[in-house]
Amino acid sequence: MQNKARHHDRSIAVSSLYSLDFRNALDSDPATIDPFQGMNEEEIAALDEEDRIFIRFLVFGTLQNREQIDELISKYSINRPIEKIDLVDRNILRVAFYQLAFSKDVHPAIVIDEAVKLSQELSNDVSFRFINGILDTARKDMEV
Repeated sequence: MQNKARHHDRSIAVSSLYSLDFRNALDSDPATIDPFQGMNEEEIAALDEEDRIFIRFLVFGTLQNREQIDELISKYSINRPIEKIDLVDRNILRVAFYQLAFSKDVHPAIVIDEAVKLSQELSNDVSFRFINGILDTARKDMEV
């Protein structure tokens, strides 16, 4: 059950970051950021405390390290500048790179698998290949 919950948590984190990115609000004061934006009170109440903590961890950790994360995305997205990457894909990559490079609390294969699944659910039919390629190349470099 925890894997499904974590997948849902990552989806919420990506949605929150997407919303901030769409509104050009990624640099907002963290005190003003609601990691549960777009969710109603019932949906938030349905999350247990562990899920809420994990979502905050992903959103605020990604935001805190965004500059370095974006540099990593740019490094591995050779043919597509970060500003040209679709907003959904860019924020899936941000959450995944945060976990790969900064939190290291989840095995890299799981991080990549989750990012691919999120891409298949939230993005277009081909983005998952792009995301998988970038993250797999980064994972191999980070293992060395």
